[in-house]
Order: sequence, then structure tokens, then C-alpha cells
Amino acid sequence: MNGPSRGDRPGCDRSREMATGSGDASIAAATDREWRKRLTPEQYRVVRKGWTERAFTGRYWNHKGDGAYLCVGCGTTLFDSAAKFDSGTGWPSFHSPAAPGQVGEREDRKFFMRRTEVVCNRCGAHLGHVFPDGPAPTGLRYCINSAALDFRARDEG
Repeated sequence: MNGPSRGDRPGCDRSREMATGSGDASIAAATDREWRKRLTPEQYRVVRKGWTERAFTGRYWNHKGDGAYLCVGCGTTLFDSAAKFDSGTGWPSFHSPAAPGQVGEREDRKFFMRRTEVVCNRCGAHLGHVFPDGPAPTGLRYCINSAALDFRARDEG
């Protein structure tokens, strides 16, 4: 998530790509208008257009709650707070997803960089990127936009 935001590039519209992903058909088939009604403008830019929020500005970058982080687009549980760590980057960071198959990966070659984008496998929402410089047990750092997440405390069920 280092470097310029994706939204800085004209024509960076990923709505069609996301809407045709392998996720839930009713969610993936939502129109652009439906997504705009469901999400805040910031959430929409991040999860539907592939932008990156500025470091140290998101709601969850320094969040310490015990529970689950959900996809803001469809409510799928993506990450557990037990996997969250302070990476010093200014974005919420996790060493692994909550369950296999919830988070997908795609090659990202924008801005003359080669990175691995992570997306919600259910609705195709852009979440952030994964890097091979994380802690044990995986050695991975899932660097996620706060705007792509909701949080459910463990005691909320």
C-alpha cells in the first residue's frame, strides 16, 4: 500500500472487474448505484475503485479490539483480531485471514510495481495488498485499508 493511491490514475474504474468476480451472485451483481448507496464515499473509492486510504488515517490502523474484521461490502469475516499486529505502516495488518478461501489474491502491476492485491472472495471488494515481510507464523503481512473493514467485537456474537 505504499506509493500513490490508485485513484490518482484517470480511468481506474474496477467496478466491472469486481462485479464479475467469483463471489456471491446477488452481491457481485449489485449495480454501481446500489454500491454507492450501501457504502460511504471513502468506502466506495477503496473497495469498488481500488483506491488506497492514506496511512495513519483509517479507523482501524491502531485498533485493539477483540473480535473479527468483516468486509464492508458484504459482511464476510475476513480477519480475526488475534492475527492483527502493529506493522508500523499506518494500515491494519494481519498475518493471516480468518479462514481459508475468504480472501483472494490477484497480481497488481500498477505504478510500475509488482504487488499482490487482496480482495474479498465473496463480493470482490479491494482490501489492500499482501507482502512477504510479516511475522510468524506465516511470514505474511496483509496490509488492509480500514475503509474496507467493519469490526464485530467477540462479545457481540
